[in-house]
Amino acid sequence: MSDSTPGPETEAIMEPEPGPEVAGPSPLGVPRSPTGDAGIDVLVERLGDVDHLGTDGHLEVYEDVHRGLRDSLTALDARQGPGTSG
Repeated sequence: MSDSTPGPETEAIMEPEPGPEVAGPSPLGVPRSPTGDAGIDVLVERLGDVDHLGTDGHLEVYEDVHRGLRDSLTALDARQGPGTSG
């Protein structure tokens, strides 16, 4: 009597199905408008750098921009200081 159950030597080799293609970074297309303050405009434009980075590179850019904006606000406070009118 012969057994018609396929054994390991007769089973078809299954190739893994291709996964979704992973695209590289692509621009989000978020418009950045000038503010009129050159220092702030440079920082806002720096945000565009994330368009060309993978997500693991975003944090460095965001922290850099945040630090620059915070420093700009701190400088505004320092100029106004106590006892001066603005």
